[in-house]
Amino acid sequence: MKAVILAAGEGTRMRPLTTTHPKVMLPVANRPILEHIIKSARDGGITDFVCVVGYRSDMIRDYFGDGRQLNIHINYVEQKQQLGTAHAIGTVQDLVDDRFIVLNGDALVKSSDVYSLMKHREDAVMAVKEIKDPGKYGVVKTSGGRIIEIIEKPERATSNLVNAGIYLFSDSIFESIRKTGRSKRGEYEITDSIMRLVSDNAGVGCMLLNTWIDIGMPWNLLDANEFLLSDIKTEISGEIEPYATLKGEVVIGENSIIRNGAYITGPVIIGNNCDIGPNCYIRPGTTVGNNVHIGNAVEIKNSIIMSGTKIGHLSYLGDSVIGHNCNFGAGTKVANLRHNGKNIRVTIDKGSTDTGRRKLGVIMGDCVHTGINTSINVGVTMAAGRATRPGEVVMR
Repeated sequence: MKAVILAAGEGTRMRPLTTTHPKVMLPVANRPILEHIIKSARDGGITDFVCVVGYRSDMIRDYFGDGRQLNIHINYVEQKQQLGTAHAIGTVQDLVDDRFIVLNGDALVKSSDVYSLMKHREDAVMAVKEIKDPGKYGVVKTSGGRIIEIIEKPERATSNLVNAGIYLFSDSIFESIRKTGRSKRGEYEITDSIMRLVSDNAGVGCMLLNTWIDIGMPWNLLDANEFLLSDIKTEISGEIEPYATLKGEVVIGENSIIRNGAYITGPVIIGNNCDIGPNCYIRPGTTVGNNVHIGNAVEIKNSIIMSGTKIGHLSYLGDSVIGHNCNFGAGTKVANLRHNGKNIRVTIDKGSTDTGRRKLGVIMGDCVHTGINTSINVGVTMAAGRATRPGEVVMR
């Protein structure tokens, strides 16, 4: 059985991180999101993949190639216009067998769930997940283990089951896709194709997922990072100087050096060719990419630091996502908690969005430089390539 992975979109709600990278190539636990998804499917028993690509597809092709390094095979289909999920799936008709699964390139799922989905015998199966706040998703109604209705982002949800964007299809889905018109958003939606099957009494099964982490917003990267770090085991490939301290599960990459006085509490991943310390504190839930420098009197907590970034000295950073090749001037401080303790809101698509998080620092695009003694308020996003002046306070 083959797996089709939908990986064509930019992920506009993930800006500024996707200004320079496709969403599926953003790193979590020091690997692209897409790599984690492919590995889960591979471990679930799939070795043949079709990736539907579009936005900055060269990055995906260059990184994965034909998939040989992961002991799999990958074909690519270019979706030149992102016209919706049904349109994306329709582009792979000539590359799949009579039965295949579909995975979203921005949702983590465990290999055991992939394996269970493959065992279903129905012609169409939708994977669902029970969540506390279903109104932001497509809410699914079921009866007798079958899908009977999908309601997109209802004001009042009558079910806690949501569509996880993971499916098993037979080739009969392509006829339904051909009959699917544009939605109110102007796209061809696979949920409309599935409801056409329901209307035709084709019988669409549902499967409840054990694990599903949807990475729809920048701060969801922190959720995914925490989930993946929970499974790591200590592996030291670099140099640890005598008076550095490592507690818990910590991974140190090749040619990295942890200098005297550094205190690291896992789970933490530090990539290759990094220079850490002296006298810094890296707290749990942190992932540090390759070629990163973290210097004297720096404290980092529950954050993703992408490759090439320099945080030299006298800085604090918590609950944040930092892009590639950023540079923190001395004394840069990032706030991550409101004084009133309420949830932090972030501006996405010109509107204010409740993150559901009490702690969130900065979402910083690539190549941002901060001047010395810069202060950055909670929930701030900083566009790629921007800079701050010495002593500047960034409020929003």
